Amino acid sequence: MATEHQSHGGGVKHRHRHEGPQRHIVVFIFSIVLTLIAFAAVAAGGINATFAVVLLLVMAVLQVFLQMGFWMHLKDKGHMLPIIFMLGGFFIAGTCIIMALYWVWWD
Repeated sequence: MATEHQSHGGGVKHRHRHEGPQRHIVVFIFSIVLTLIAFAAVAAGGINATFAVVLLLVMAVLQVFLQMGFWMHLKDKGHMLPIIFMLGGFFIAGTCIIMALYWVWWD
């Protein structure tokens, strides 16, 4: 749904796109489905442990992208600075984890 606004200085019209709840409901349902798949993979018990870990990691990454994109509105225009800071934080945290593992296992 788009709303039009007219500026006071002239006839310039700006269109603002209003996002309804439909997308959020679809993303919420998709998040629930991903969670149910993860629970089913663990509850099945007969699945290879390596496959279960890889499946859970894929589900977790998908969940992160859904949460960041839709619930934190990072998919919207003008949110590049928070994305850059979060990527920087992920890089620093990943570097710390890798270095800690290196320090503990191979020292």
